[in-house]
Amino acid sequence: MGKQARSRSLGDNEALALGRMIRVSPQKLNLVAGMIRGKKVDQALNLLAFSTKKAAADVRKVLQSAIANAENNHDLDVDDLVVAEATVGKNLVMKRFHARARGRASRIEKPFSQIRIVVRAQEEQA
Repeated sequence: MGKQARSRSLGDNEALALGRMIRVSPQKLNLVAGMIRGKKVDQALNLLAFSTKKAAADVRKVLQSAIANAENNHDLDVDDLVVAEATVGKNLVMKRFHARARGRASRIEKPFSQIRIVVRAQEEQA
């Protein structure tokens, strides 16, 4: 008497990976996610490997997880995969205080973000 199994929200030719609690602002993470949207996965991995942005390492790890999910859980061919979606969202914000002049304090916000990557198998067009 458990809950009913939820139906799969993605298509049969898609796989998903989530990265949560990434310690970078969503605005900066979205710049990196924009680099890989719509690209083939091998090209996207190369872009992320040689990117100078700090968030590229975290995005690369999530993309590799999505590729592994597609290969192992959904039996998709890795050579046909394309980054269909790369969406970024806000997560929690750590609040810290910084001492200022005359006994005052100012607030420092350290944001976290999350990323959702969907890879889709696409047939090569001749």
